[in-house]
Amino acid sequence: MEAKGKLIILEAGDASGKETQTRLLYERLLAEGRDVMRVSFPDYDSDSSALVKMYLRGDFGAQAADVDAYAASAFFAVDRYASFHTKWGAAYRRGSVVLSDRYVTSNMAHQAVKLTDTKARQEYFTWLEDFEYVRLGLPRPDLVVFLDMPPEASDRLLAVRAKETGAVDIHEKDCNYLHRVHDAYAEAAKQFGWARVVCGEGAVPRTPETIAEDVYAAVLPVLGEKETDVHD
Repeated sequence: MEAKGKLIILEAGDASGKETQTRLLYERLLAEGRDVMRVSFPDYDSDSSALVKMYLRGDFGAQAADVDAYAASAFFAVDRYASFHTKWGAAYRRGSVVLSDRYVTSNMAHQAVKLTDTKARQEYFTWLEDFEYVRLGLPRPDLVVFLDMPPEASDRLLAVRAKETGAVDIHEKDCNYLHRVHDAYAEAAKQFGWARVVCGEGAVPRTPETIAEDVYAAVLPVLGEKETDVHD
C-alpha cells in the first residue's frame, strides 16, 4: 500500500488568524522534530491561481454572488490540483505532515453560502467532494480545524489589514457576505465533524498564543498523541 502522511487543514473566514495559526503550529511541530511542511490556498505565487485572481478581483462580477458556486469552485480546485502535483504531493506520499491554510473545505463555506436552498447546498457538497477528492484525486484531510472567530472581531481585524495593505477583494468588500460565510463554516463544522476552536468573544479576539494551544490540542490525536481537551 502506498504510504501517506497526514493532511491537517486550518479553516476560517477572512482575517481570522489562519496564517498565524498555521505558522505557529508548523514551528511547534518542526521544533518537535517532525517531518512537516506548510501550504496555503489560493497559491498566489503559481500560474494556477490566475482564474482565482480574476474572480477575486471582480473580473467576472463585482459581487461574489455574480459568479456561480460551481464555476468559482472549479477555479480554486484547479489551483489545488496544480499545487498538489508540483509542490507537496511527494512529501505527503512519503509520510510528511502537511499543514494547509485553507483547502477544499473553504469552498464548503465560501461557495456553498451562495446556495440558500438546503437541498441545493447538499447536492453541491456531494458534487464538490466527488470533483476534488475523487475526480481530481486530491487527498482527504485527516483533520479540519475551524477557527471560530466571531464576525465582530474579524470585521475589526479585516479593517486594520485593509488599512495596512490597501488590498481588498470582492469577498472582503462585503461584510454581510463574510458574516454569512462564518455561519456556513459553523454549519459545515457540525455536519462534517471538524474540530472547532473558539477564537474570541464578541469583538474581542483571544491571543494568538492561547488559540495556538487549543489548535495543538486538537491536532495531537491525529498525530497519534494523547487527546487533549479543546475549548468548545
